[in-house]
Amino acid sequence: MQSRTPEFYRSLPKVDLHRHLEGSLRLGTLLEVARAFDLDLPGTGRLRPMVQINHSDPLTSQNFLSKFETLREFYRSPEVIARLTKEAIADAAADNIRYLELRFTPVALSRVEDFPMNEVLDWVIQGANEASSKYEISTRLIASVNRHESLELAAKVIELAIDRREDGIVGIDLAGNEAEFPTTPFAPLFQEARQSGMHITVHAGEWGGPENIRQAINLLGAERIGHGVRIMEDETLVTQAGERETTFEVCITSNYQSGVVAELREHQLKKMIAAGLNVTINTDDPSISQVTLSDEYRVACEQLGLTFETLHERVLAAVQAAFLPAADRKLLANSLEGEFPSLD
Repeated sequence: MQSRTPEFYRSLPKVDLHRHLEGSLRLGTLLEVARAFDLDLPGTGRLRPMVQINHSDPLTSQNFLSKFETLREFYRSPEVIARLTKEAIADAAADNIRYLELRFTPVALSRVEDFPMNEVLDWVIQGANEASSKYEISTRLIASVNRHESLELAAKVIELAIDRREDGIVGIDLAGNEAEFPTTPFAPLFQEARQSGMHITVHAGEWGGPENIRQAINLLGAERIGHGVRIMEDETLVTQAGERETTFEVCITSNYQSGVVAELREHQLKKMIAAGLNVTINTDDPSISQVTLSDEYRVACEQLGLTFETLHERVLAAVQAAFLPAADRKLLANSLEGEFPSLD
């Protein structure tokens, strides 16, 4: 595909189904919070490598996840949490993202100050509602639980999220270190969540093998798989996921930075699409990775070889995979279709 300007990719209407609030924090805001709360953290030059991937970093899951350990120190007040939420949505809107599903981890946001988790959810909801209205971006929220934390905590988060279905929380996500912590113990909780009307997405097939994807689909009832690139190691599972129309929330740069793929150009995105899998393109943690969704679209086309037509199809596929009622998906698809440029 011919090279196009960054402005061209920024102009495209976009959908991001896989973006973590905790990985979307502005460095300038972190410095302001550190000063306001007298946190024992270094200045800009030394803080950046603690919260963002840099060229000298090892490309491993351990290094990637280590950034979140530092970021957990910043959730110091209701006002900070609401501000971080609003800024994450403002940044998405500035990248011409028209529909955003922002996932957040209540346990992480509550821990440093021991905030009640029900209040944490409400602060995020409040921030999301204000920013969505101000920046004219449609936003829904997904509550995440981590594999390495207790089932009791997961059950509490899921219960609180279900209680807030009418307030914009549309799904439950299982995240965390899938290579060392199993999926199966969470199956009853996720089945209950789905029966209560919540949508299900699960991180799988990123740092762990394809068996984790199989368990996510068959045991947890996952409609969407976060990342999932290692599905290509199992032809039978590729067929099953294709037949079930399971959606894959692929995050190209994140997969490279966390060591899932050895070289950016070796990413499985194009092979997944060729195999008939329902693939979408997303950011994961834009601040940690120092990317925008425009950057990911550009990489998909200009480094991985997607045609513009295929990119267009993947954006519309993301609309159809959104955790929205069918009527809302149709309206969103019509809106984006009318704004996508014709390159004939």
